Parts: sequence; C-alpha cells; structure tokens
Amino acid sequence: MKNFINNLPKAELHLHIEGSFEPELMFKIAKRNGINLSQKSVAELKEKYNFNNLQEFLDIYYAGANVLIHEQDFYDLTWAYLQKAHEQNIVHTEIFFDPQTHTSRGIEFSTVINGIQKALDDGKTKLGITSKLIPNFLRHLDEDDAIKTFNEALKYRDIIAGFGLDSSEVGNPPEKFKKVFEMVKAEGFLTVAHAGEEGSAQYIWDALNLLNVSRIDHGIRAADDPVLIEELAKTKVPLTVCPLSNLKLQVVKNIGELPIKMMLQKDVVVTINSDDPAYFGGYINENYKAVAEAFNLDKLDILKLAENSFKASFLDDKDKAKLLMILRDYFNKFE
Repeated sequence: MKNFINNLPKAELHLHIEGSFEPELMFKIAKRNGINLSQKSVAELKEKYNFNNLQEFLDIYYAGANVLIHEQDFYDLTWAYLQKAHEQNIVHTEIFFDPQTHTSRGIEFSTVINGIQKALDDGKTKLGITSKLIPNFLRHLDEDDAIKTFNEALKYRDIIAGFGLDSSEVGNPPEKFKKVFEMVKAEGFLTVAHAGEEGSAQYIWDALNLLNVSRIDHGIRAADDPVLIEELAKTKVPLTVCPLSNLKLQVVKNIGELPIKMMLQKDVVVTINSDDPAYFGGYINENYKAVAEAFNLDKLDILKLAENSFKASFLDDKDKAKLLMILRDYFNKFE
C-alpha cells in the first residue's frame, strides 16, 4: 500500500504555501535577510510545533512568515514545496497564499504573487506540475481589508483562479465576508472557504448558501449534520480534508475519528491534502498513508480519493479527463 500511494498520481487542493515553510529554509532566508529568529536552532523551533488549537499554530505560522521579504524568498518557498510535490507524485496543485499576512508588513502584493507565480511556472516546465493560484482572505481581519486586498488582486486576475477564506474560524463566520464574496463572484472568479474545521456544521451551510463556494476546505463537521451530508453528496461540492492537520491541532484525538470512510461510503467528494505540511508532520503521501492505516482502506478506496482530487480541481474538463486516464492506467498496471 505504501508503494501504491507513493507512486499514485494525485492532485493537492488544500495547501498553504506559507505553511510549507520548512525550518531549515526559514533559517536560511532569515539569515539572508538579516533577521534574527527568536529560536536559535531548527530543533528549538520544531519544539514549538506542539499545538493545542488552531490559534496556537497561527501565532507561530505568522511569525515564520515575517522572514519573507523579497520576491526571491517567495520563489524559494514555493519551489521547495514543488520539489517535494514532485517527489510525492503530485501532478497538479492548487496553492493558497495569504496576501494580507505580507501586505500588512509593508510587503508589496506584487512581490508576493510574482515570486510564487515564477516558481509555479518553473514547476510546470521543469517538473511537469500544473497549478492554480488562490489568494485567501484572513477572516480575523475585517471585510473592508478583504475588499481592499481583492481590488489589489484584480491586477493579477490572469494568474488567479479563485479566492478563499482562512485563518481563525470560530467567531468569524462566513456571513462576515458576504459582500466581498459577492464581488469576487461578480468578477467571474471561483470561490472556496475554510469551514467546519473548528467551526460548526452551520459554518459549512453558510459558506454554501451565503458565499456560494465551489469547494469547502476541511468540512469535517459536516458529519454532525446528516442532512448536510446528503446535500454534499447530491451537489458534489467537494471537501478538502487535511487529516494530519486535524490531528496536530487536536480537532480530533486520532485519525480514526475523522468521517472520511463514512463520507466515501455516502459518495461525498472527499479529498486528502496536507494543509500546512511543514508544521503538521507530513506532506500529502503521509496523509494518504495515515488515512489508509486508520480505516484499513484498500487500493480502490485510495484510487477513489485520488480520482476525487482531480474531479474537485479547478482544471477544465479536458485536463481532468486526461489526468483521470493517467490515474486509471497507473491503477491497472499496478494491479
């Protein structure tokens, strides 16, 4: 099974590029930029990665992002993830980034997006990985700040696939961002939103009904509402579940508590992703393996999860069909 997962063609749809910032690279860029980290070594920094909740993680996540200043920094960050993605047979990735994390520090929006996009372009030509770029609004900030960010992002509409919503969920419900999401939709962009990670199933309903999202990020609290599960199965709105993230942030006590098996059985379009892999102890293959072990999944189950990753992507139907054929060929040859 491990060999099957390692070589399985797959897409990753829930990846925060700032959350792929490995400590070794963080120290390298910090030194290059003349920034002193509060921790003195990689080992000391990693000791901080024992989180009790989402907010504890976010505090250290934002602190790490502070060392990213120049376009080259954002390129190096993204390129490091793409190399790891290539090793794990990710053939398509849809990357989140948080513009406000950087513009609030005086970093130009152009510096951030140009560095990331140049790496994504190299990822396609050098590694064969296709990609989509999705800026996220920070939900702990107000909607006016999100609108300002959206207006600035419009200059780069040709390289942006859609917009999302992340950061502290509890106390920042989807309705807080209804206006900006209406603006996003009016401009023809796709939308996604984090919902039902620490927030309730109602947050998922509101993301669907108030924000009209095409995809729910996390979404595990849907299991608390059988009617919502039925709705997700009927509408085929995908969930981008991140198992090791849920475990690391103590959303669940063990992977087996996640409703992944049930969702597969109910025909919900559930996908497996790594979220912030540098902080949560595993990239996409480690997440697949953890799920396979926890639920005793067979190869057909794993195939279904990989198929879902392509079906749930923002690729066009032609590219989806091509990748699904490659996946089926892999499965048949492996068998």
